Amino acid sequence: MEKTLLTQPYLPPLEEFYPYLEKIWKSKWLTNNGDFHKQFEKELAEYLGVQHLSLFTNGTLALVTALQALRITGEVITTPFSFVATTHSLWWNGIKPVFVDIEPRTFNLDANKIEAAITSKTTAIMPVHVYGNPCAVDKIQEIADTYGLKVIYDACHAFGVTQNGGSILNFGDLSVLSFHATKVFNTFEGGAIICKDEATKKRIDYLKNFGFAGETTVVAPGINAKMNEFQAALGVLQLKYVDEAIDLRKAVAEIYRNALKNVYGISFLDDLDGVRHNYSYFPILIDEELFGASRDAVYEEYKKNNVFVRRYFYPLISQFPAYKTLESSHPANLPVAEEVTKRILCLPIYPGLEHDTIVEIVQILLRLQLQFSEHCEIAELI
Repeated sequence: MEKTLLTQPYLPPLEEFYPYLEKIWKSKWLTNNGDFHKQFEKELAEYLGVQHLSLFTNGTLALVTALQALRITGEVITTPFSFVATTHSLWWNGIKPVFVDIEPRTFNLDANKIEAAITSKTTAIMPVHVYGNPCAVDKIQEIADTYGLKVIYDACHAFGVTQNGGSILNFGDLSVLSFHATKVFNTFEGGAIICKDEATKKRIDYLKNFGFAGETTVVAPGINAKMNEFQAALGVLQLKYVDEAIDLRKAVAEIYRNALKNVYGISFLDDLDGVRHNYSYFPILIDEELFGASRDAVYEEYKKNNVFVRRYFYPLISQFPAYKTLESSHPANLPVAEEVTKRILCLPIYPGLEHDTIVEIVQILLRLQLQFSEHCEIAELI
């Protein structure tokens, strides 16, 4: 089998990008709020259905800056089940992460366990829309309002996701996006912060440009996190294709679901009512006892067959040395997350994934089970 990765970046036809490059070459304006930057910022906000948006060179710097923009200090309640950038952004700001367990239905921060983790030092909550599944936004906001806390959503998986017809990005004080090559929507690298008012956007824009508020005026110790014209130009073009890319991802997800729905020991997340999903990942949970092989055995079998699945997210952030000594990192505090991280496996999903490759990915899984379990039945794929 040819090498199959977890994902591949969706790219527009190269010939359509040439005119954008020619404009950049002609203007010689490569960064610092150029024409494509302005165009992309405007068109992206319109596409996403948000009020104000600031573009960044990557999602991690957007997370770091979001915390600074709201002047967050002390402790922040967050999830251990995410990519490390979520918690690293707190560390870079001198903020103590406080981990709270996840809910089993979505793998998002469990809103029912947040209040017990609040202390006098808590200033904010940083949930993650894991795999693009919306968090319990109303409950989280209710808690934040009760205790006077800010809410910053790591929405790096949630590009284009809507709930009951409205963008999931409009919840909380700020939402942060990533346009990394592995994401549903990419600008090679890139990111954005979504906010609700012009004053906050202005502060964010100052912070991402060294704190400059004018040619000789620096109002804050900012950083250089500006998106360049090449990224912005690609973003403008990518907007023309992103809906098609999401539809193609959905088609892959539907094949997986049909093929795996009756397989013992394999479960997956269902679409949520009222949610327009973006199908950024296709995670499955493997029950070793029922399936007949462990998650790690499946992972290794895929590697042998040149299929590079990923254990997103394993280990938990709370298990990494930098955070393992925190009181909230103790496994007894995170029973659901500890269980999910041992069983999770993300299968390849991207617009260009061929049907025959999807069939082979499923058959590898079923052949492995056939070796160990009496429950296995070869699935009929469509």
